[in-house]
Amino acid sequence: MMVHKNSLCLILISFFVLAPLVKATTGDVIAQYPAPGSCPTGLTFDGKMLWLADRKSDLLYRIDPDNGAVRRSLEAPGYQVEGLAMEDEFLWALDVEENVILKLNLKTEIIEKTLYVPCDNPNGLAWDGKYLWVADYRQDMLFQISTEDGTTITQLPSPAGNPHGLCFDGKYLWVSDRIDNMIYMVHPENGNVIVAFASPSEFPRGLAWDGTSLWNVDYQTDSLYQLLVHDNVTYSRGEGKKQQLEYTHQFRNYGPGRITSLDIYLAVPHNLPFQQLLDTIRYYPVPTDFVTDRWDQKIAHYHFDGVPAGGVATVSMQVTAELFKTRFFVFPEKAGELGDIPEDTAAKYLIDDTKYWVDDPFIRETSQNVVGDEDNCYWIARKLFNYLIDNMHYERVGGWNVAPTVLKRGSGSCSEYSFVYIALCRAAGLPARYAGSVVIRGDDASTDNVFHRWVEVFLPNYGWIPVDPSGGDEDSPARQASAIGYLTNRFLITTIGGGRSEYLEWGYNSNEFWQSTGKCKIFVEHIGEWSPLAEPAGSE
Repeated sequence: MMVHKNSLCLILISFFVLAPLVKATTGDVIAQYPAPGSCPTGLTFDGKMLWLADRKSDLLYRIDPDNGAVRRSLEAPGYQVEGLAMEDEFLWALDVEENVILKLNLKTEIIEKTLYVPCDNPNGLAWDGKYLWVADYRQDMLFQISTEDGTTITQLPSPAGNPHGLCFDGKYLWVSDRIDNMIYMVHPENGNVIVAFASPSEFPRGLAWDGTSLWNVDYQTDSLYQLLVHDNVTYSRGEGKKQQLEYTHQFRNYGPGRITSLDIYLAVPHNLPFQQLLDTIRYYPVPTDFVTDRWDQKIAHYHFDGVPAGGVATVSMQVTAELFKTRFFVFPEKAGELGDIPEDTAAKYLIDDTKYWVDDPFIRETSQNVVGDEDNCYWIARKLFNYLIDNMHYERVGGWNVAPTVLKRGSGSCSEYSFVYIALCRAAGLPARYAGSVVIRGDDASTDNVFHRWVEVFLPNYGWIPVDPSGGDEDSPARQASAIGYLTNRFLITTIGGGRSEYLEWGYNSNEFWQSTGKCKIFVEHIGEWSPLAEPAGSE
């Protein structure tokens, strides 16, 4: 532990231990059965039973979802069946050896139709009630095709680089990816990934929807998994990383004049779904007092009566916390409409401010053009997010310019992205605020002096959901979607604010005010030093 010249103050800041989440969440395994064959591939649901294709035995198995028992088996209609889909009493089977889709009458066991696949590396098959869908794992595309002659109706980018399983739940496509080991819920009209979670094992293949649950068969474990989709638990967190942060704010007066008064403010982190404090926060030296700004952000305040030429004022805090990978599962139909937003939330987080310019005609017009008559809070947030990632790119060009200037320029830092996104959301009637953090840069033992800011939007029935518009500047739907409702375990959030704070102004983490006599050259440094915490001997 570092030895500090300043006096040590040990202060308890709303510290409590969060109880672990014990309820099942989206993606959790409800039931698991062994697959009837050793090379399971395609999967579908016929309204009562599951159908599973096995590559090695060249058989199709009808499986009871209540116990995993095989109720029927028949010879596969193709040479290498990798995808299955149900249309009434007909079973569509994707034969990747011949690149055809075969329509099998389950009553007569006669193949009644053959369609040629419009891609070279098909995998996965789904029926959406009118058309078939097939994935191509080399083109990274999803194709919607006609059952009349195989004509492509539309095509979308796959969520990630190796799609294998497909199914349709009546509104959304579900796609399994064997390299990412993820399962994605995808909007079939635009390819947007809306929900994502880790697959139950390392080689997710076929997917099926039974009306309430998602089923996945895994090629590595030869197991069939029933997965929870809809539940009252709105997020999950895992992969906790225990870290110690030493955050230092140093003020130097190079003179020749004198600083007559100096106030330094450190934002106080607290427990959130993304982080849990493990100990009391230690301050060096003792803060003068604690204050709370208009956004209910708690802040440690230091007052210095003067800093002479050549003098230095240094304050710091030591935070011990566990940081989590946290993923929210936001289903648009549950997100509510603008009229569902509480009046006090709207009153506080729809106001204009000096960086937003919500009432600027360009901001108002842009927001209206993007959102249109949309009233669903999720889709308002998503449409504006999509607009920003399509029309801006990340660039630190210096300064924090106002939202209209940044949007017209088409580039900005994380803070400028945040200002623009908040302005557009508020112009659309959606409450938005920002979160500021210190970041683990690469190694767990690292230094951060850049930091990071993103946005939180308020969705009725969910609350505040993180959205990182600058983090959405990615090339794949999955990576873009990871900027919505997901936070990795490398951020300690210190600051949550709706705009200009009377203590932090437009900054986050920390800030300072001073008065002086004579000419003073000032240098201020903010630095976060990370140290991983060693696990106790014998722990796992």
